[in-house]
Amino acid sequence: MKSHLPNHPTQLYFIRHGEVEEKYHKVFGGSRIDMALSPLGQKQGEAVAAWLKDTKIEKIYASPMLRVRQTLAPLAKQRGLEPEFMAGLREVDFGDWTGHRWDEVQSIFGVSAFDWLEIIESNGILKGEPVLDILSRVRECLIRIVHAHPHQKVAVFCHGGIIRVMIALLLGWPLAHMAHFNIEYGSISVVELLPERKHAVEIELLNFQPPV
Repeated sequence: MKSHLPNHPTQLYFIRHGEVEEKYHKVFGGSRIDMALSPLGQKQGEAVAAWLKDTKIEKIYASPMLRVRQTLAPLAKQRGLEPEFMAGLREVDFGDWTGHRWDEVQSIFGVSAFDWLEIIESNGILKGEPVLDILSRVRECLIRIVHAHPHQKVAVFCHGGIIRVMIALLLGWPLAHMAHFNIEYGSISVVELLPERKHAVEIELLNFQPPV
């Protein structure tokens, strides 16, 4: 990924969608279930917009899924920005895990749901999205975004899994290592690309939830 980065600094604001409707709490929805936000999730979208009100965001990129569209709506309205929806930013397809609760995965599939990143990386979810496909589509989106915005700040609204994939790609780390990072509903993580430095990728903020 590093060899594909442009020779200019860029700030990326990775924003996870807000809390989803209650019936999908702790359920693997992925890209197959297009769930909506809960009332709290709606407020989290508003809190993100309020926290970013003094930040000069040049562009909004986003997953096309409903929960993401609803989360970004307050910021898009505040700025008069038209989001660009990218299919490559949709959530991971969890295959046969889709619709099952985290606590059911062990009894049904014989593995711990808490190892989901490691299992995805080894293509261990039956009928799930192959890890190389996930990395390829997210990498393509990242490269396109950073090349289009020299010396600018852009917001990328998407999903917890996809934010972890983007950070893993930028840092050159295995996806399984992202289990050390929590990405909460309605959280903001900021990554700065500084190509003139030896370590060209710096995490400025991780998993910050603006107060509701």
